[in-house]
Amino acid sequence: MSLNKAMIIGNLGRDPEMRYTPNGQAVTQFTVAVNHNYKDSTGEWKEETEWFRVVAWAALAERTAENLRKGRKVYVEGRLQTRSWEDKDGQKRYTTELVASTVTSLDPRPREEGAPDPSGARPARSGAPAGPSEDLGSSDLDELPF
Repeated sequence: MSLNKAMIIGNLGRDPEMRYTPNGQAVTQFTVAVNHNYKDSTGEWKEETEWFRVVAWAALAERTAENLRKGRKVYVEGRLQTRSWEDKDGQKRYTTELVASTVTSLDPRPREEGAPDPSGARPARSGAPAGPSEDLGSSDLDELPF
């Protein structure tokens, strides 16, 4: 039995970059910064940031490129994959990336200025979420009326 599953929550380090493969398949790449806080041997709190390369394919790639921007908080789930290539100097290079199966925005979706809240609720106070998160990996996103 084998398992290759990774889940991360962090912030986008740059805007997603989408392109199409020669056969027309959409692929989007972006980076996610994940912070880790810990106490060192002196009892002082430290923070480390780990950067993850993420790649999304097909419809998920298109939705991710369209809806996410640098700094947004996201949940990404998928599998780890290491690939290799030869650089221009003939050196073998490796990279490990998270191949996304689910990408969910954890930031509230921005509302247009003056648009009424469809739930009828009052505007959220600062510090409270203004709306539900947006699951970019859900197959029923095409059913949404907006």
